[in-house]
Order: sequence, then C-alpha cells, then structure tokens
Amino acid sequence: MNILVCVKQVPDTTEIKIDPKTNTLDRSSAPTIINPYDAHAVEEAVRIKNKFGGKVSIISMGPPQAQEVIKKCIEMGADEGYLLSDRSFAGSDTLSTSYILAMGIKRIMNIEKIDMVFCGKQAIDGDTAQVGPGIASRLGIPQLTYVEKIESLNINKNNIVIYRKIDNGYEVVQSEMPCLITIEKNINQLSFSPLPNMIRAARYKSKVWGIDYLKADLTQLGLKGSPTSVRRIFPPPKRAGGELLHGSTEQVVKTLVDKLKTS
Repeated sequence: MNILVCVKQVPDTTEIKIDPKTNTLDRSSAPTIINPYDAHAVEEAVRIKNKFGGKVSIISMGPPQAQEVIKKCIEMGADEGYLLSDRSFAGSDTLSTSYILAMGIKRIMNIEKIDMVFCGKQAIDGDTAQVGPGIASRLGIPQLTYVEKIESLNINKNNIVIYRKIDNGYEVVQSEMPCLITIEKNINQLSFSPLPNMIRAARYKSKVWGIDYLKADLTQLGLKGSPTSVRRIFPPPKRAGGELLHGSTEQVVKTLVDKLKTS
C-alpha cells in the first residue's frame, strides 16, 4: 500500500506581514510549521502503512526551507520526500498550486504505483480547501473530501470505505483506488516520534525537483498563471474594549436598550 501525502509549510502565527507589491504573504516574517491538517494526513498514512505494509512518500511545494516540513514527516514515520521548488512557482494561487503538485505526482506515478493520495482538509494560511480537489481533478481520480474516519480498506478488492463530514452528519462513501482523500483533524491523535525516526529525519535530504524536471507549462505557474488576484490584503481592525454594566437587572436592561437605540 503506497500512499503519497501532500504537505505544506505554513506560518505559525497570525501576526504576518504582507508584501505590498504582490499582495501575498511575506513568509520570511514568521516561524513556520507543517500545516496541522497535513500532519494528521501523514499520521493516518503511517498508520495504514504499519498495518498493511508499503510506503509513505511526501510531496511539498515551496522554497528550499520547506525541506524542514518534509523532515518532520520523516520523523513521523514517512519513508521519503519530494520538494517541488522553483522561483517560477512563487505567488501561485490554488489553481496553479494544484497544477504544479499534480505534475509532480504524475512524475512519481511514473516511477512507482501510488494507491492513494492524502491531503489535509485545507491549509490554515488560506483556508480554501481547493488544492486537494484540484489535484484529484487533474489526475482524473476520485476525490473523498472532509474524511473523519477510514472504515475499511480492502487491498484485494482495491476499494476503500470512508466517513466524510457533512453539515448534518456523515456520508459513508465507497471508492475504488487510486483516489485522493482530504483529512480532517479528528481522524486521529498525533503520535510521539521515536528516537530512530528523529535521528533519520535530522540527516534526511529530500529530492528537489524544479520546473525543468517537471516539464511544466510556464503559463500555468506563479502569479502570471494564477487567474485569481488579490487587490488588497490587510489585518482586521482591533475591536474597541467593551463596557461592563452595573446595577440591577432592570437598570442594566434599560441602559443596554438605550445604547442599542443610539448605536
């Protein structure tokens, strides 16, 4: 059972700076971590590998320092990692990002069989939940989104049954493999990494692929290849301090009503 997990390096804070020229996040201004939803995707993939055998591979798109999140995945139990890194990828929106990742995944699929692709439900810096489905669409495989439980996995019949979260409950869905799954946080609890994994992760160097290796279409990359554009980004204004009302219930209610009428 070979599983490929897409992960992203994200800022570990809400206090981030915005590049005024490009209206994109200045990622150099904040410490970074593995996207929390992606961490749970890696955890689930490793658990499946430990149960059924096989391999867990990691793929990420980002600057050279994104190798750190791949090392974190190796520490969690993944076997190998691929970093898609090129200056031409900078500023990509979700459509362009899904294209670049899909190109990388296709190259991996040419090397070995991939049974499932895992993604976190969404990235905490964008909250769009669009990249996973975009990858599935480009690969032409089924997508199972908002998955909170993998009910069964039948290697012989080449299918999987999952519970996916919906507004008023759950859907139970069966799919053939290969398929793409986007993972919710409460699918599992993250495990502590054993010392041998930590040592291996510290020494690990992932494969780095640029645009030449991917043979990607330049018109679909970066800011120029992104159909969405951000006109302006700014932090919301800080809320004014509240007021604590004193007195009897009748007095407080009267004061509150008066304030609401004049607001």
